[in-house]
Amino acid sequence: MAGGIAKRLGALAVAAALSLAVSLPASARTILRDAELERSLRELARPIIAAAGLSPSQIDILVMEDSSLNAFVLDSGTIFIHSGLLLKMERPEMLQGVIAHEVAHIANGHLARRPINAQNARTAAMAGLALSALVASQSPAAAAGLAIGSQSSAQRVFLSHTRAEEASADQSALRYMARAGVSPQGMVDALEIFNGQEALSAARQDPYVLSHPLSRDRLRAARGHAAAQGKGIEGTDAASAYWYARAHAKLSAYMRNPSWTLRRIGKGDSSDPALIARAVANNQARQFQPALAAADQLIAKRPDDAYAHELKAWILMEARQFDASAAAYAQAVNLAPNEPLILAEYGSALLAQDTAASNAKALEVLERSRARDTLNPSVLRDLGLAYSRAGQPGMASVVTAERYALAGRLQDAEVHAKRASGLLPRGSTGWRRAQDIVLAAETQSKRKTRQ
Repeated sequence: MAGGIAKRLGALAVAAALSLAVSLPASARTILRDAELERSLRELARPIIAAAGLSPSQIDILVMEDSSLNAFVLDSGTIFIHSGLLLKMERPEMLQGVIAHEVAHIANGHLARRPINAQNARTAAMAGLALSALVASQSPAAAAGLAIGSQSSAQRVFLSHTRAEEASADQSALRYMARAGVSPQGMVDALEIFNGQEALSAARQDPYVLSHPLSRDRLRAARGHAAAQGKGIEGTDAASAYWYARAHAKLSAYMRNPSWTLRRIGKGDSSDPALIARAVANNQARQFQPALAAADQLIAKRPDDAYAHELKAWILMEARQFDASAAAYAQAVNLAPNEPLILAEYGSALLAQDTAASNAKALEVLERSRARDTLNPSVLRDLGLAYSRAGQPGMASVVTAERYALAGRLQDAEVHAKRASGLLPRGSTGWRRAQDIVLAAETQSKRKTRQ
């Protein structure tokens, strides 16, 4: 969903771990993509990341649809948080504590000890989309380790940390939180959730304990450091509380039964989180009029909030009111012109209108989205349709080939890449992109033959 939460499927390749939407084996999990949810997490993480001496713009925090409690770092630029863990956090400081701990693994260089350097794979994928699929073909074991959400031993080895690393990350995280003015007790309270789980069998433990070993000594040390470093830090920052409430309300309403959500929202509650939850829950129940009414209330309160307009646009799209949806998305884009997910949703709405003008606009909007989020297969899918409607079959074939390559389906990608090579001017940008995929497919085929 967009404006609500769109599901993107993780894949059995490095690029898939970087927010992809592809068909994949049952062992993988879905990644939930939503502009408002990701903005909320960015706002919560920004002071923590800055306190660690890192650039907030260089780290993505994504949510995985999984009811188990877990969070992990995939590479130096990607943190994943399970939806179950996010919903379990009772206040913003607890969620910021989880984020701070994962940021500490990045800042302390713990990723360098892993079996492969996933950042190299990320860079390769960004430079040439086909290369990410090639990485998986070169190392099946590495690909298995990157199967998002898989509980296989390979994945646990790839994502796990030593107790020494955990203790180091705890100390750093607590220091970052104090430096950012966030109560370090939030991280201790988050860790308390897992206290005692190591006494359980591995099958009953939450994945977080398997990848983040939690000993009594470690927890005792964390309590001591939090008490020492948290002196003078009291209360919750108003901005953090606001963004946490929005994220929690939206995700909860999307994940849970609509009737459960609606029963828990007071009839007189017109706060932003309540309106968001009411809109999402009613939309999930296919009750579009009350959903739109809640979205309109939010817009009336916050007319300059791009995510409020996006929420309304999503509901209209779900109700198949394509013209109204496109108009609402246009307002959201005007307010947040650089949000790639909103741009992608706007492009989809324009394609749904299916007029000469809307199709031409969709092509322009989708290319803008792709320039800001190069590994979004939904954009590639829509771009293929937009290029086809624009009478550019060569470019349609290129983006289709790239979409298959990101899914690790190099044989299918090669078919479309060769078609594109025959349709595009030799040496053009599109032709070179197609050649990258052909080369990757041929390399994979030769390797398999030798094996």
